[in-house]
Amino acid sequence: MESIIELRHLKTLLALAETGSVSLAAKRVFLTQSALSHQIRALENHFGTPLFERKTTPLRFTPAGERLLQLAREVMPHLAAAERDMAQIAGGGAGELRLAVECHTCFDWLMPAMGDFRPLWPKVELDIVSGFQADPVGLLLQHRADLAIVSEAVPQAGIRYQPLFAYEMVGICAQDHPLAAKPVWQAQDFAAETLITYPVPDDMLDLLRKILLPAGINPPRRHSELTIAIIQLVASRRGIAALPYWTVMPYLEKGYIVARTIGSPPLTSELYAGMRSDDAHKRYLDNFCQIIRERGFADLPGLSVLE
Repeated sequence: MESIIELRHLKTLLALAETGSVSLAAKRVFLTQSALSHQIRALENHFGTPLFERKTTPLRFTPAGERLLQLAREVMPHLAAAERDMAQIAGGGAGELRLAVECHTCFDWLMPAMGDFRPLWPKVELDIVSGFQADPVGLLLQHRADLAIVSEAVPQAGIRYQPLFAYEMVGICAQDHPLAAKPVWQAQDFAAETLITYPVPDDMLDLLRKILLPAGINPPRRHSELTIAIIQLVASRRGIAALPYWTVMPYLEKGYIVARTIGSPPLTSELYAGMRSDDAHKRYLDNFCQIIRERGFADLPGLSVLE
C-alpha cells in the first residue's frame, strides 16, 4: 500500500517539535504558514486524528503526532547520512571549501555552521579567506574562493546562487537619545545624525542603498571595523547606527541601547551563497548552505524565508 507520508512531512514534524510553533516551523522549512498547515491537515484527514493540540504554547503533540515524530527522528538522520555517503561515493565528498564573506556580522552564525559541517564532511578542507571581502564573487571567478556570502544575487556568467535568509535591520541609539521616543524611524530622521557604519562602500550598506540615498539623505559618517565598538559609540551618543536585530539583541537585553524599526515596511537585508556553476556536482557546497539555513533559523531571532 502506498503511504501518504512523505519526507517533507517528516521535516515539518521535526520543525514543529524543535520550534514549538507553527509560524516558526514554517520559517524553518521555508514554507508559508498556510502551506505548512495544509500539510498537517492532509495527514490528519488521512489518519482521522489530530497530530497536535492547537492552543498550547509550545504546542503539544498527540499520541498520533508523537508516533510520526518518532518516525521522523529515526528516518531523517539516516537519509542525511545516506545522501552524504552517496556524494562521497560519487566523488563529490572530498575537496576544498574556502569561504569569502562580505558581511561583518556573518560570524555570529557562520562559525556554528562550520562546526556542524566539519564532522559531516571530514574530507573537505574548510577555511575562510581572511579579511573582509569587497568583491567575494570576483574571488570565486579567480578560483581563490569556493563559496561567497553576499547580500545581492547579481546575475553573472559562471555563478549560481542559493538563497540563505532575510533578516530585519534595526536602528539603534542611546536610551536617552531623542530618537528613542520614535517607534519607527524614517529617512529624514537620519539627516541630522552622525551615522556609524562599517568602513565599506555605500552600495554595500542596505540602509543607504534602500532608504537614505533614494530620499536624497547622506548623513555624516563615523566608521568602525568592530561591532562592539559601534555599540559602544552609539551608547555614548556619538551617533546612531543600523545593524541586524540578532547582532544587537544581547545589548538590548542589558539596556545599553534601544532598537527601533526603520521604515514601513521594515528595512530587511538578504543573504545569498554564491558558487561557481562548474561546481554544481560538489554536494558538500549545497549541504553547507542547508546547514547555514538550519542553524540560522534555529539560533537567530527575526529571520524570514528568502525565496
